[in-house]
Amino acid sequence: MKVEIWSDFACPFCYIGKRRFEAALANFADKDEVQVIYRSFELDPHAAKHSPIDVHDMLAAKYGMSREQAIAMNERVGRQAQEVGLLFRFDSIVLTNTFDAHRLAHFAGQYGKRGDVTELLFKAYFTDSKHIGDHETLADIAAEAGLDREEAAAMLAGEQYAAEVREDEREASRLGIRGVPFFVIDRKYAVSGAQPSEVFLETLRQARNNTTK
Repeated sequence: MKVEIWSDFACPFCYIGKRRFEAALANFADKDEVQVIYRSFELDPHAAKHSPIDVHDMLAAKYGMSREQAIAMNERVGRQAQEVGLLFRFDSIVLTNTFDAHRLAHFAGQYGKRGDVTELLFKAYFTDSKHIGDHETLADIAAEAGLDREEAAAMLAGEQYAAEVREDEREASRLGIRGVPFFVIDRKYAVSGAQPSEVFLETLRQARNNTTK
């Protein structure tokens, strides 16, 4: 069974959805037969690498709300994160463009480390307040995942894996994916959003049962 997950490292619900899916997978009887593949998606492909504003002002401008409303919205999301064991530090998030982070994830995938790097990138952005658009930061994350730091830095300095990121995004478009997280099981079943773990588990079971019929 193949589960493809389209997500962006700057998407809070993608991190929450990842945890909820992992909880479902842990309770799935045939979890050892499930292959999880992470796919790239950019919420804002035109985001600046360096932003002069914080996440509260960004959301206020995006949704036409006050800063106070944006803070309250982020606090609600933060409580959802806490429910799955995550700590989101919205006040110190470093807004950036995530394209190079996605390139690093593809690079890691060549060494069987895409899942590890994906987790580290989410944590770096939401919990550790790191600049995941910065190449030095990304190279450090590669090293933390057990990859060769210098090789990762050299890759980031060029254009490697840009085509792979764009292909993931084109595939998302072909599948009609407009928002993330988006989970596709065997190209037959889809779950959109950070659904409760029970929804993921039921979909996994449904996919398994229809495969074995």
